[in-house]
Amino acid sequence: MAFPGWYAVIVGVLMLAQWGFFIAAGQVPELQSEPVRIAFHLVAEGVTAGLLIVAGVGLLRKRAWARDLALVAFGSLIYTTIVSPGYFAQLGQWPLVVMFAALLALAVASIVVLMKSPRGV
Repeated sequence: MAFPGWYAVIVGVLMLAQWGFFIAAGQVPELQSEPVRIAFHLVAEGVTAGLLIVAGVGLLRKRAWARDLALVAFGSLIYTTIVSPGYFAQLGQWPLVVMFAALLALAVASIVVLMKSPRGV
């Protein structure tokens, strides 16, 4: 289960890095215009990233609990890859929409791999 494990860790770390960079660079105007909404969104993204990292490490270390946690983490990632591109589509930033589509496809591929693997392995 190397692919789902590495994919989960990499995406989780990149999600945290992306948000950290955007916030540090002042690129999140919603912090002023919609602070409550963006706070909830940031918490959801942070939880998704944390779940991905923990599940990914668990998969790479072949922990029995990791498969089930990874399925939850990838479900959360699928939600965000469907919801988040709308923001960028509204701004006409189509390369980012395509990036989210690729992330979605790889998350679905990871779930397929996980579903084919035996439980607790």
